[in-house]
Amino acid sequence: MVIIEKAILHILDFAGGTPVLSAQELELEQGTREFLVKHVEKTIGSQDAKTGKFYESSEFSSHLAAYQEGQASFAEFSQQVANALYQPLSHAEDIECADLFVCQIRVDDTPQLVLFKCTNNHGYVHQVNVAEDGSVVTEVMNSYGLLPNLSQRMEEFAYINLDTKEVLIKAKRYSIDGNKVFVLPELLLECAQSPSPNETIKEISKAVKKVTEAYCQDQVEAAAAVKSYIAENLQPDGQLDPQEVGMAVFKDNPSMQADYRQEMENSGFGEPVVVNQEATLKKMRKHRLSTDTGIELVIPTEFFENTEFVEFYKDDDGFMSITLKNIQNITNK
Repeated sequence: MVIIEKAILHILDFAGGTPVLSAQELELEQGTREFLVKHVEKTIGSQDAKTGKFYESSEFSSHLAAYQEGQASFAEFSQQVANALYQPLSHAEDIECADLFVCQIRVDDTPQLVLFKCTNNHGYVHQVNVAEDGSVVTEVMNSYGLLPNLSQRMEEFAYINLDTKEVLIKAKRYSIDGNKVFVLPELLLECAQSPSPNETIKEISKAVKKVTEAYCQDQVEAAAAVKSYIAENLQPDGQLDPQEVGMAVFKDNPSMQADYRQEMENSGFGEPVVVNQEATLKKMRKHRLSTDTGIELVIPTEFFENTEFVEFYKDDDGFMSITLKNIQNITNK
C-alpha cells in the first residue's frame, strides 16, 4: 500500500536560467494523490533500477540526516535538493526543462523519500477565449509544460529508504564538459550503484554468446539453455546468481565455465541480484528466433530441447532446418 505523506514540485527551468522553487507543499487532493501513487506503483518495482549505497562523504546524506533530525522543514530540504540537481544539469548539453517532485511516502509501512525527475512534455491543448463581442472562440495551442500521463513512466527516479538508507535509482547519462555523467546518483546523491536485474540478465546472455562463439558451439542452443535454467531454478525470493547460470549452461566444459566466470567478473556482473520473479519468468518461458529468410518463431522454452515438438538439425549442404511436430491446429494471428 502506498501512502503519500508529503510532496512538493519544483521546476528546473534551464531556459530561464534559474530554478522555480516552491515554498509550499502540494495540496494532496485526490487528483494529485492519484498521480503520485500511480507513478510510485509503476517505478518502485522497476527491473531497470539499480540499488545504491551512499558514500560516507555524501552531502545529500548529510542534508537528509539534518532534515530527519528536524533541522530543516520538508520544503527547505526539497529546495536544497532541487538546487543541487539544477546546478550540474544546467551545464549539460541539449538539456530540456524538467520538473522535480520530492515526496515523502510510506510503502507497506516503510518510510521512503522519493525523487521524480521528468522532462516537460510538449503537446496540444484546447483553449477557450471570449471575443470582444462576447462570443466564445476556441483554439488549439501548443503546451510546453505537460507532465507524464498515468500510462507513461517517470524518466528518472530515486527511492531512499529512510530507515536503512538503501537507495533504488534509475538515471540517465548527460554530457557535461565532454564527460558522460549519471547526474542523479553521481553528483546529487553521491552513491555507489549495483547492476540492475535487467542489466545482469543481458550481461549473462552476452557472456554466454561470447564464450559460445569462442568455442564454436551452437549459440541458439546456449541461449535457450540460459532461459531454461533461469525459468526452472529462479529462487522464490527472486535471487539470481549469474555464476550458477554459467556453471549449468557449460556443465560439460570446465574451460568454458572458467571463461564465462572471467567474463562476468571483468564486466562487474558477478554478484547475485534480486529480480522480479513474475516478470522474469514471463520473459524466460518463451524463446524468440528470427531466421535470415525473414521467418520468426516463438517457441516455449520447455519445448526447445524436446524433440517430440521441435527439432533442429543441419543439412549436408550446411543449411539448418527446423521441424515442428505434433501440431493439431494452426491459427492465424
